[in-house]
Amino acid sequence: MTTERFLVTGALGCIGAWTVRELVRQGVPVVGFDVGQDRRRLGLVLTPDELAEFPLVAGDITDLAMLERAIADHGITNVIHLAALQIPFCRADPPLGARVNVVGTANVFEAVRRRVDAGDSMAPVVYAGSIGMFSPDDVDAESGQLREDAEPHPANHYGVYKLANEGTARIYWMESGIASVGLRPMTVFGAGRDQGMTSSPTVAIAAAVLGTPYRITFGGSTLFQYADDVARTLVLASRAAPVGARVFNLGGSPVSIEDWIAAIDMAVPGTSSLLTYETTPLPFPAEIEHSTLAELGDVPVTPYRDAIAATARIFEDRAADGRLDPREQGIHDAASPVATGAAPAAATGSVGPASA
Repeated sequence: MTTERFLVTGALGCIGAWTVRELVRQGVPVVGFDVGQDRRRLGLVLTPDELAEFPLVAGDITDLAMLERAIADHGITNVIHLAALQIPFCRADPPLGARVNVVGTANVFEAVRRRVDAGDSMAPVVYAGSIGMFSPDDVDAESGQLREDAEPHPANHYGVYKLANEGTARIYWMESGIASVGLRPMTVFGAGRDQGMTSSPTVAIAAAVLGTPYRITFGGSTLFQYADDVARTLVLASRAAPVGARVFNLGGSPVSIEDWIAAIDMAVPGTSSLLTYETTPLPFPAEIEHSTLAELGDVPVTPYRDAIAATARIFEDRAADGRLDPREQGIHDAASPVATGAAPAAATGSVGPASA
């Protein structure tokens, strides 16, 4: 019998939902911690029975005492910290973004430190970093890659906050011996990815299933990571027991938006004519070095065409019984000729690849 008990902050976000799913299906006790109560993303990836049995603590990550109680009351041994506000919301309200993304992360480390000081055994803190703290100018001129040791120059508040969190992790290791693993995703996709700057490739899959025209909000190429793979890597990192405050770039599948649309058409035949895209690429590096990630173990990477097909099947199952709501999937102008991916209201339980 496992002695692990996981707490997932931001459990109602996309990556949070997939992380909960991975732990539930491993038979590992897991508790969610989120300021919201909307379980619709969980409902996309969990069965009704799994969803009914999943315990969710209504909690604000900016409240240290509330977080401490959740860890103590549930006998938590492993914390995966995903609660964050994404780029549009940090831009709209920088002080709120700092409270959630920076103070919230410091609270997680402090809560774990206090449990360790009290004599409890805790796994390394695992948290979501972001490639979003780098800019295109940080790419190595010779290799064309973002090197793992590149010096970051964030171009927005969100990137500044994510960089600060890596510093927080480093100081908690230096001063208190709290080990941690930060994982930097780029463009996460999969069922439940319905908000943020890099959500539109997933929204395009839902639009194809619904037969709705949709315009992806960027072009060029990016490094895609399937939410199921990210979730499994987070759990792997929690069990890896690294020494120090480690940070890893996530790998994945480099794909152009043209090829992405072609893959959607393979999964949902005859829909490529519905999908268009902006030509401007994302303001983040696309070629990302991630060689040290293998130190965590056998990190999964699902072929992107297979992952797109799996995502389409989830949406098709919901559409079959009339439960695929366009607005819930990020299609906010479904009645107009071309729907685009504007983000819904912010929630501290969601996390992007962090680009937002």
